[in-house]
Amino acid sequence: MSQNASGSSSTNYSNAQNSSSTSGGNNENQVLTRSRLQDLVREVDPNEQLDEEVEELLLQIADDFIESTVNASCQLAKHRQATALDVTDVQMHLERQWNMWIPGFGTDELRPYKRAPVTEAHKQRMALIRKQMKKF
Repeated sequence: MSQNASGSSSTNYSNAQNSSSTSGGNNENQVLTRSRLQDLVREVDPNEQLDEEVEELLLQIADDFIESTVNASCQLAKHRQATALDVTDVQMHLERQWNMWIPGFGTDELRPYKRAPVTEAHKQRMALIRKQMKKF
């Protein structure tokens, strides 16, 4: 019984993986198109113009990112023996692999704040400031 469930779920995931990799060449199925990329660039800097080679590279990077995210998310769903991909699978992959948190998806609980690592130079500066403050 568990063999059938895992066999059928792997078929579903492989179909999703195949369709995501074959749709990369078709502009209608792409998440990020040339026109949308140009719009994003204009939002950042209206005077900026990307070379065609740079556009191709950015589109390829975006496609690779999406494909790897979908594949890893499908593996997480398969690991929990689910037949459908859930938002939490994508969210977990993005948070663990890319340290990305997409607000508004999944649970609305507050995410614990992660402190940035303090460098040795910063510690030395803070010690110097404390020392100077004690003089007054």
